[in-house]
Amino acid sequence: MKKISATFSRGLALWHILAVVTILFWGTSFVSTKVLLNHGFSAVQIFTLRFVVTYLLLLAASHKKFRCENWKHELILFVCGLTGCTLYFWAENTALTLSPSSNVSLIVCTNPLLTMIFAGLIYKSERLCKRQIIGCLVTFVGMVLVVLNGKFILKLSPVGDLLAFSSACMWTIYSLIVRPLNEKYSTLFITRKMFFYGALSSIPAVFIEAGGSVQKALDVPWLNFAEPVVSFNFICLTVFSSLFGYLIWNKVLKQIGTVLASNYIYAIPLVTIITAVIALDEKITAVAIAGAAAIVAGMVLAEWKPRK
Repeated sequence: MKKISATFSRGLALWHILAVVTILFWGTSFVSTKVLLNHGFSAVQIFTLRFVVTYLLLLAASHKKFRCENWKHELILFVCGLTGCTLYFWAENTALTLSPSSNVSLIVCTNPLLTMIFAGLIYKSERLCKRQIIGCLVTFVGMVLVVLNGKFILKLSPVGDLLAFSSACMWTIYSLIVRPLNEKYSTLFITRKMFFYGALSSIPAVFIEAGGSVQKALDVPWLNFAEPVVSFNFICLTVFSSLFGYLIWNKVLKQIGTVLASNYIYAIPLVTIITAVIALDEKITAVAIAGAAAIVAGMVLAEWKPRK
């Protein structure tokens, strides 16, 4: 008699734990980004510097192989870097300047639902049973409660909301197209190439933000890195959220599947709000606590099978 499902077998338990660790990294990254924004960095500068530094670290660790087996794979990795890095962060950060953060968080975190729908259509192995679908939906409801945190007023902002949805779509595209490459290349190689193309495609965003001015594009507040709080949060973004986060996540996608791995993304707002309570002295309500309970219950329902 099996006590747990094959999905959460002893061999895969480690990858579920690492998925949780990655979500912890990504959940705290919103707070670190906010700290850097408050110290004079623009959103585009932040993610561009993240990509460049992360790529250089990965290059130092892996520099024997630079090209894919063919141009098709090279193109796929370029699209991964464009969608999973540059366009995702550009759309999300721009949406935050146009729409309330609650709108953006809710819309961006719909990407697991999008992933579940399209992965089921594309890959037979990714199709979920009824219990797992219910678990995903319960987790989504919990995520909604956490993001709203007792504030049930949503204001429509068509451009900002559309950008937020575009961000969710970008992450879904990345999650789906990187899947076949996991069987052909190492996670380190895939992640390094992703950040190379992410850094490369971020350069136009820097000049667009600067209005085409080279001087403004190079006007980065470098001296602010002398402040420990700035250096610490940038290291958290680069080393933990980008370097370890993407390395682990690409491996998790391969080991437990795109759909079930993406279900963990619903917990990001929960991690963010807990971090904000600790670091930024923000308040958490009973509604958010109920949402946290629903997130945990939904994830357990989606990942585990009852005993036979």
